[in-house]
Amino acid sequence: MSDAAVTPHTFYIPVMGTGFTIDTPLKVAQFGISSSISLVDDVLIEKMRKHHAQSAGLPYQKISERDYDTRASRIRAYLNLVNYLVDQQIEAIRNQPFRPDQDITRYFQLLPEGPLKSTYKSMLKTRNPLKRRQLEKTLRSTIRPGRIDVNIMTKVDAIRRRNLKTDLSQPSDALSALRGFALSDLQSAVIFSAGLNPRLYQYAAEFPDFFPDANGQMKKQIIIKVSDYRSALIQGKYLAKRGLWVSEFRIESGLNCGGHAFASDGHLMGPILQEFSDQRENLKRTMEKLWRSSLQKMKAIADVPLPDLHICAQGGVGTASEHQFLLDHFNIDEIGWGTPFMLAPDVTLVDDDHLKKLKQAKPKDVSLSEASPLGIPFWSLRDSASEAQRMALLQSETPGSKCPKEYAITNTEFTEHPICTASRQYQSIKVKELKDADIQPEKKQSMLDRVLAKACICHDLAGSATTKLKLVKKAFPAICCGPNIAFFNKTTNLKQMVDHIYGRISLLKQARRPNMFINELRINFDWIANELDGYKRQISDRPMAYFQTFKANLTKGIETYRQLAEDMIDEQREAFLNELKDLEQRLEVLFLSLQEATS
Repeated sequence: MSDAAVTPHTFYIPVMGTGFTIDTPLKVAQFGISSSISLVDDVLIEKMRKHHAQSAGLPYQKISERDYDTRASRIRAYLNLVNYLVDQQIEAIRNQPFRPDQDITRYFQLLPEGPLKSTYKSMLKTRNPLKRRQLEKTLRSTIRPGRIDVNIMTKVDAIRRRNLKTDLSQPSDALSALRGFALSDLQSAVIFSAGLNPRLYQYAAEFPDFFPDANGQMKKQIIIKVSDYRSALIQGKYLAKRGLWVSEFRIESGLNCGGHAFASDGHLMGPILQEFSDQRENLKRTMEKLWRSSLQKMKAIADVPLPDLHICAQGGVGTASEHQFLLDHFNIDEIGWGTPFMLAPDVTLVDDDHLKKLKQAKPKDVSLSEASPLGIPFWSLRDSASEAQRMALLQSETPGSKCPKEYAITNTEFTEHPICTASRQYQSIKVKELKDADIQPEKKQSMLDRVLAKACICHDLAGSATTKLKLVKKAFPAICCGPNIAFFNKTTNLKQMVDHIYGRISLLKQARRPNMFINELRINFDWIANELDGYKRQISDRPMAYFQTFKANLTKGIETYRQLAEDMIDEQREAFLNELKDLEQRLEVLFLSLQEATS
């Protein structure tokens, strides 16, 4: 990334749901902390623009469904507002005196240890007025906002019927969202998550802001969220061939994360991070060759300085020692901290009722569900209002949603135009079809359960934000926290969370917490155990080869972690190795039972 995009912190706050971080930049960017806004829900985005414009005493003019290029216009207007407000915050901070009650003091207090923090401490200690003023001037010049990044889930790319007459020739949801970001005032990055979308990636090449100027700087950068090195190489090359540089690969744990989860055949985060560390320069040079060649063919400036390539990681990090270990051992640039920030009301938008539930959540209260209409496993709080509403509709024999927003309309099984699998229309047809089908009873029930498990997360993920800010009369919030929430049980705030990340305090509710790699391994074990149970009961369609591959990857990961333990501090090593051995033995027993059941 460009120098202007480099922040003084070693962590960032990733996107959470559609609403939990929708205005997080307004709360943290002024302190140099980067965060991400989801661009899925333009209806919510428009409500948030009205709320924040009016709160700041700024004019607001509604962008309605009937306006030209509605979705992109809403997104662009909101991002411009957030950018303007953050600029105002930064300007105010730079002009504040260094007093304990001022945000400029808070800015430097939050920093991790390093040269900038040392300069700040030196300023506080100096008794020479002239030297102090010089140090204050130096410190003010270093103040910069955190990035206001945006997230586009590449698979949420419906071409909807609601506004085709007035939208542009590229009316799909993902492309409209990208257009809104690309035309905005932001100097930041778009994060593409959930896989390669050729149409979306090709469309990015139509916007000049994604290309370098004479100094090699790009106003808009591209971040790709990936779960393995192969995916990064494929997507990086695909974009480079179109003259687009990937400024960052953001590695996310397949299962130890919040929201949508990807089992990825048992590949574990440790070995994946090691591969990125080993192949980092090779990845960069491979992309560079294709990128420069493409720029030459486009008759663009091809001899510009090579932009940076950052490697970041997120998913299940919960302690300062884990944070530092990833930075040091795998040469990671920044670490994403998501779920624990859901307990910080001054950072994320979680309504009071669900904040209380999150504080009390135990491991059993957070499940890897079938709630997502996209057909991807989805971490969610079991006793959320969304889940309660889904059950109430099921009991009243009117399952399914009215589908008010249509962001996940992908299914054409029964209709000419796509509909959502969480919709009442789809579920009523599908349930009837399954009930009439000649299928083994247990398998039929399993299929019915999966159909009826789908919830209207497009709408409900906005519910916590709209409830907290009183933007709607009634909502049924869905909560997509990751399993890491079970280790935190206190309402906190930005300062306390940052202090926890940097090891100045601990917010964990117990003295000892299993290492993030052990937690991820356990989640993968539980996943494959559940899948094997379905296979043995003949309600799963997975081939035996899937299970063999999964086991082989877990076994490989365990061996990698055994070697990794040598680099851990002494008091952690013994417990880590014991837990590793226990999970290895359980894995062998699990697959032995499969052999006995199928022999």
